[in-house]
Amino acid sequence: MSTSTEISEAGKDILPIADSRTTVRAAWRLLRSRPALLVVVVVASLAAGVAGLVAPMVLGWLVDVLPTVGAGPDAVRPVVTAAVVTVAAGLVGAIFTWLGMLATARIGEHAVADLREEVVDRALRLDSAQIERAGNGDLVSRVAEDSRVVASATSSLVPHLLSAVTAVVTTGVGMLALDWRLGLIGLIAIPMYAASLRWYLPRSGPVYAAERAAFGERAGHLLGGITGARTLRAFGAEQVELDRINHSSARARDLSIGVFRLLTRLNGRNNRAEAVTLGLLLGGGFVLVWAGWVTAGAVAAAALLFHRLFNPLGALVVLFDEVQSAAASLSRMVGVAQAPVAARSAVVPAGRHRFVARDIRHSYVPGHEVLHGVDLDIAPGEVVAVVGSTGSGKTTLARIVAGIIVPTGGSCQLGGIEVSAVAEDSLRGHVCLVSQEVHTFAAAVADNIRLARPDTGVDELWEVLRRVRADGWVSALPRGIETPVGDGGETLTAVQAQQIALARILVADPDFVVLDEATAEAGSAGSKDLEAAASSVLVGRGGLVVAHRLSQASTADRIIVLEHGDIVEQGSHDALLALSGRYAQLWAAWSSH
Repeated sequence: MSTSTEISEAGKDILPIADSRTTVRAAWRLLRSRPALLVVVVVASLAAGVAGLVAPMVLGWLVDVLPTVGAGPDAVRPVVTAAVVTVAAGLVGAIFTWLGMLATARIGEHAVADLREEVVDRALRLDSAQIERAGNGDLVSRVAEDSRVVASATSSLVPHLLSAVTAVVTTGVGMLALDWRLGLIGLIAIPMYAASLRWYLPRSGPVYAAERAAFGERAGHLLGGITGARTLRAFGAEQVELDRINHSSARARDLSIGVFRLLTRLNGRNNRAEAVTLGLLLGGGFVLVWAGWVTAGAVAAAALLFHRLFNPLGALVVLFDEVQSAAASLSRMVGVAQAPVAARSAVVPAGRHRFVARDIRHSYVPGHEVLHGVDLDIAPGEVVAVVGSTGSGKTTLARIVAGIIVPTGGSCQLGGIEVSAVAEDSLRGHVCLVSQEVHTFAAAVADNIRLARPDTGVDELWEVLRRVRADGWVSALPRGIETPVGDGGETLTAVQAQQIALARILVADPDFVVLDEATAEAGSAGSKDLEAAASSVLVGRGGLVVAHRLSQASTADRIIVLEHGDIVEQGSHDALLALSGRYAQLWAAWSSH
C-alpha cells in the first residue's frame, strides 16, 4: 500500500493517508462483499434510467402524431395513451429508483460499518509511539468526523451519484437511438463538462485534503482545551489555548469558503455548457427538419431528453464537490485501516528483568532536547521515584521507559532487549503505565477492571478493589461491582477513576509499573487513600514513579532528581536530604505546606 504521511502545522506526524488507488481498491473490496445487493443496484438503476426515457419519447411522438389525427374524438386518444404510458413509466421509474437507492444505502452502511471496525481495530494495534506522535485529535477526527462524512455520503451521495450516472448513460444512448445526428450534437456537452472538471478537480482536491487535515487539527486543539481545562485555569492560560483554537478554526473556515468559491465558478461553467449545447441542438434540429432528414417530433424529443440531462449532468459535476470531501475522508480512514503496524516482534522472556537506559535523549521539536543523555539502571523489583520541577523531563522519561515514546537518541533496554523492538503484547505483559489522565469506559465497574484479563473472577475483583481501597465506595453503588459507570452510568470522582485504573494493574499483574503522577488528582481528602493504593500496586514488583507528592517519593528505594533534562542527584531519601541539595530544597518546600 502506498500512503503519505503529512506533517501538521504543529510539527506532529499525522497518521497515514491512503493514496487514491489504495482507497478505490479498499472501497471496492468492501462493496463487493455483498454481491446480491450489487446486482439489485445495477438492475434497478438501469430499469429506472430506461423508464425515464419514456416521457420525452412519448411527447416527441405526440408532436408528430397530433397533426395527422385532425379534430374530433380521435384526437383525444393519442393524448390519453401518452398520458397513461407516461404515468406508468413514472411509477415504474419511481419504484426502481427507490429500490436502487435502498440497496445502495444498505451496501454503503454495511461497508462503512466494516471500515469503521477496521479503523478502530488497527488503531488499537498501532504502535503506541506512533499514536503519541500523531496526537489524539487526528485519530479522533478520523474515527468520528471522517466516519460521519463517509457514512453520510453512502446514505445520500452514492445513491444520487449512481442515479445521475445511469440517467446520463441511458439518455445519451436514447438520443443516439432517436437520431445519430441529434445524438452527436448532444455529445458536444461532454467535452465542455469535462473541461469544467479538468479545471475544478486539480484545484479542489488539494483544498479538500487540506480542509480535512484542518478539521483534524481543530479537533486536536478542542480536545486538548477540554481535557486540559483545569491546567489552563491553574496557570491562567485560557486565552492562549483559545487563540490556538480560534486560529485552527479560522483556517478550517477559510478553506471551506475557498471550496465554496470554486464550486460557484464551476456552476457557472456548467450553465454555459448547457446553454451552448441546447442552442446548438435546437438550431441543428431546425436545419435537419427543414432538410427533411428528421421529424419535428424527433427534435422535440431530443431537446427534452437533453433538457432531462440538465439535472443529472449538473448533479454529477456538483456532486464531485461532495465526492472530493467524502474521498478525502475515506482516504484518511483507509490510511488508518491499512496503516503498517510497526515491526516490533521481540519477546521478553518471563520473569523479572533489569531496565537499563543509556544516554537517553529526546526532542519533540528538532534542536530542542528535553532529555540530555540520561542514564538509568533499575534492578528487578526496585522502585525508583523521579522528582523535579515542571518541565524537567519526568513524564518524557516515564513514557520512554513504558515504551510509549521511542527516544530520539540512546538506548532503553528491558532484559537486554531494546524496548522499542518489543512487541506490544509482550511489552504490556511486563510493563504497565498509569498516568494522571485515566479513562473510565462506559461499562460496569467489573468490566472496567477486567480489561487486562477478561476471565478474572468476582472474588479476585473484590480483592484488588480492597487493595486499592475502593471496595467501600464500590459496595455502596446501586448495583455494586456490576454498576455501570462512565458515559450514561454513575459518575466517578478523579480519585475513584484512578483507583479503578490501579485495580486494572493488579489484575494485569505486570513485573514493572510506571506511575506517571498517578496520585496528582487526589485532593487533601483523597491523597491518603490514593497513595496507599499506589503503594499497594508496587508491592512485589519494580516501578518508576513520577512523584507529584514527595511523600510518595520518600518511600521509594531510590530517588532521581531531574532538572532541565539532566539527572542532578540520585540516592535514598535520607541520603539526598543529607546532601542539602536540590532534593532537600524540594522537600523543605513540600514539608512547609
